[in-house]
Amino acid sequence: MRRHGSEVSVRAGYKQGLRAGAPSESMDSLLFLCARRIVAHRPLPALPADLYPILFQAAFLDGRPLVLRDLVTAWPFPVLNFQRLVGRRELLRDHPCKLCVQAVILAVVAQLRRDLEEPGRDSRRFRLRLLDMTGLPDAASGRAPDGMSVWSGTVALAKACVEVSKHQREFQRRGSKRHKGRSGAATAAAAPQPPGVDVHADLFVNGTSYGILRDALQTGAAGPLRLKCREFQAEELSASGIVTLLESLDPSCVRRVDLRFNNLGLTGLSVILPHLSRFPELRSLKLQYSNVDVRRPTPESAIGIRCLAGQLGMLPSLRELNLGSSRLSGNLRQILCDLQAPLESLELAFCSLLPADLAFLSQSFHAPALKRLDLSGHDFSQSLLEPLRLLLEETSASLLHLDLMECRMADSHLDALLPTLRRCSRLRFLGLYGNSLSTAALKDLLQKTLELLDLRLVVYPFPVDCYKPEAPRKSAGIPGFCAEAPACSNPQGRDTRPGADPAAPGFSGADP
Repeated sequence: MRRHGSEVSVRAGYKQGLRAGAPSESMDSLLFLCARRIVAHRPLPALPADLYPILFQAAFLDGRPLVLRDLVTAWPFPVLNFQRLVGRRELLRDHPCKLCVQAVILAVVAQLRRDLEEPGRDSRRFRLRLLDMTGLPDAASGRAPDGMSVWSGTVALAKACVEVSKHQREFQRRGSKRHKGRSGAATAAAAPQPPGVDVHADLFVNGTSYGILRDALQTGAAGPLRLKCREFQAEELSASGIVTLLESLDPSCVRRVDLRFNNLGLTGLSVILPHLSRFPELRSLKLQYSNVDVRRPTPESAIGIRCLAGQLGMLPSLRELNLGSSRLSGNLRQILCDLQAPLESLELAFCSLLPADLAFLSQSFHAPALKRLDLSGHDFSQSLLEPLRLLLEETSASLLHLDLMECRMADSHLDALLPTLRRCSRLRFLGLYGNSLSTAALKDLLQKTLELLDLRLVVYPFPVDCYKPEAPRKSAGIPGFCAEAPACSNPQGRDTRPGADPAAPGFSGADP
């Protein structure tokens, strides 16, 4: 292929691609087809800067790590944003990306090492200053066998930061030895330093990766490769370990903190939460499975609740809170009382709530602002049903996502809620799996909610009348209902699918 000819053909496709947008799953744009043809061969021809984004997209989706290294080395822009370049999360999720992500990281590391060894030589050519890797889907949730998990990505980035910082120290030490005398160290320190690259990423750490991430955050903060965290998730770490990492994060970048599965209790939370006030833009906090149980009040638990409430009140940007599997019976008002702004997402699955908790929530300033509500694992077959109905009345104008998994609801309870559900005009997701509902009740639900034009996904249980008493596994009635359900609910393209199996072994109702 002649170089001039390739430039002309790709430029023509580029102009068309700008009008058409990113390539769709059903039909690739002319721009994308041209880009795929070019990245199939190395070395790449000389190309104009405005074609680099589509070339990056083609190389990434086609799994060409060597081409990606070439592109990143010569990247002509100060910012490289994975999600903006590659497109929708579905594309990232369904394509093998581990080698491609590693290739991008290695290319940045190699260039920074060259900049340290030969300062100024390629500074004009290598313009990259910000590598944004936020929003990459976890490989565990995708279908590509060679995807990269968030944990693996965290380790790869941490190792890269440590490697570059180590190389910088070695270079400075060699410079000091070359310039003997009292001015040697000063001469090495005064040598021009490369501007470096900031890496924005979502970080997931556990006991195995704790050491390398701690070193990367602490030693690399002022190094050539600087790790900036947007979403921080830590599992199975001690309170002191979590505090060490939180104190090492850049406060201006953090938006979400997820501390699930850390067995912290109120005591551990009281140690950690004061350090979250460093993050003025913290929007989301997840504390599920933190081993909090205040069902039996004690003087110590009362102090712990007041401390928890006060620390939550120190987070001015907090809009999303998950306290799942904390036993909060009768204490929701005390925990949420100091929040500065209404929550948009509140997840309270398996929290042993009482009618008074739901009544407080209905009357609070959170109710009309809630977009996501998870009350799974509560027994709505008895005294909680009416408080739930009143709460849904208050949230009906804003609610987008409602999850009522394993709530011991039967047909009569769903029938009582249905008029209120139909008032939730913006509802997009309704989760009812794990409840004992009949075919007739589910058909009635699907048909009567057709007026909810935004409702796109309903997850329902297999109907209880589709099981034979002597064999509580799936019977012949289930395939028939599963085939019939979409016909009841699909004029607007709604997705309906069965979820948990209420008659199967292991099904449980409300939390004991």
